[in-house]
Amino acid sequence: MTPSSPSNPVPIETEPESPLDTRGIGGHPRGLTTLFFTEMWERFSYYGMRALLILFMTRAAADGGLGFDTKHAAAIYGTYTMSVYLLTILGGFIADNFIGARRAVFIGGVVIASGHFTMAFNSLGTFYTGLVLVALGTGLLKPNISTMVGSLYSPTDERRDAGFSIFYMGINLGAFLAPLITGFLAQSATWKERLAAWGMNPLHSWHWGFAAAGVGMTLGLIVYFLQRERLAHVGHAPAAEPGQSRPWGRLAMVALASCALIAAMKASDKYPAVVYALFALQIVAILFFAFRPNQDSKRLAAILVFFFAAEIFWAIFEQTGSSISLFADRLTRNEILGWSFPSSYWQSVNSVWVIILAPIFAWLWIKLGHQQPSSPVKFALGLLFVALSFAWMVPAAKLTAEGKISPIWLLGLFFLQTVGEMCLSPVGLSTMTKLAPPRLLGLVMGIWFLAAALGNKLAGVLAGEFKSENAAELAGFFSRQAVGVGVATVILFALVVWVKRLMGGVR
Repeated sequence: MTPSSPSNPVPIETEPESPLDTRGIGGHPRGLTTLFFTEMWERFSYYGMRALLILFMTRAAADGGLGFDTKHAAAIYGTYTMSVYLLTILGGFIADNFIGARRAVFIGGVVIASGHFTMAFNSLGTFYTGLVLVALGTGLLKPNISTMVGSLYSPTDERRDAGFSIFYMGINLGAFLAPLITGFLAQSATWKERLAAWGMNPLHSWHWGFAAAGVGMTLGLIVYFLQRERLAHVGHAPAAEPGQSRPWGRLAMVALASCALIAAMKASDKYPAVVYALFALQIVAILFFAFRPNQDSKRLAAILVFFFAAEIFWAIFEQTGSSISLFADRLTRNEILGWSFPSSYWQSVNSVWVIILAPIFAWLWIKLGHQQPSSPVKFALGLLFVALSFAWMVPAAKLTAEGKISPIWLLGLFFLQTVGEMCLSPVGLSTMTKLAPPRLLGLVMGIWFLAAALGNKLAGVLAGEFKSENAAELAGFFSRQAVGVGVATVILFALVVWVKRLMGGVR
């Protein structure tokens, strides 16, 4: 999963429930159980809708879709997923300065559910309105529910990291289940036949899938509300300072900056030079901070190197819901042992690999101890494996000239990408918190989420070049990106020693 769901908590001021409260999942505070299921259903709603999004947009209007071409659909998809992560900065600011994390999570969930139910109606206006609502609601809920998990533990509570691991499993459980249910409702012939038998239009089956995502978020809200007393001691709204007003001016600046960046990246759909200018600006910023004399500046340079690497990683990884989804739908034999399944089911595979591989990697890093790779090496390995995943798809693309390909190719793709995710994503947030100067911690966390946001938008830009009609062009699509990320991998490996010096002894 993406970094919106950190497996390592941000250091925050905590209000511990009690070190003796072991009545929740696995001997943890009861509040963790509440947040586990709330987050599980929120991720169910997000990934359930995401699994359908580009398929619905590119499906012909005669088949119940919107009839968009791939480039247009991928651009919308990229802008939407970018906005989800970018708005977490605004959502965190609102909670920290105005309403508190507990209220932000509930309000965000209501807005998310409203967005999904809005998309259940069959019109272009409700489709776009629903996307906007889901992005706004997720930006409000996502950063603050993770903050509340951390608040359940005192800084010295040894259960803290294990609590986040349990929370992370809830995320992946929701992400695994969602495409299976929403995909069945949207794509399966069985459900379409049932709709027809009830006198309903089977072409509207997509909207049943969107509605199911809303039901998931509603279930999460019900859990959260009914068990709200378990969280009564955390996530309070900040007290107003005597004689001081709330920071409305700064709120307006954060909101305007977020909207301006979304608009600028949206412009990259028409003007690709925006992306190149962004990359050039990042390189200039790295060099500027790297050659300043103080250590904090050098660590900021290291943070920006990791930002750049994460941005490239997510640009490939997040094509799971765009170009890879289209590949699965159009060019893959979606059947196993004679059982046919909707193409959206492929969106569950990453979560399966995460559940399998996460304990293995956790054991491996502990086993290696001080001999485990440094953070720059782990980031480079993450890039290496996503590059290999697209290299793996080059022969698969060539085989499509002979017809639909075996599911083994996509299973291999998701395996390689999940290995890369295990190398980069869990260590990313932890590294940011270790490198950030205390006075800039909030800014650095915003930078980390911004890397995911821009990576998602770049994924949409790249996916816009996906063409399923010509096997040679398709092979070129995968090979160009594999080579590009491969070059970035080699550069990062070459810079490991330099980046470690910039980190000033932090691993």
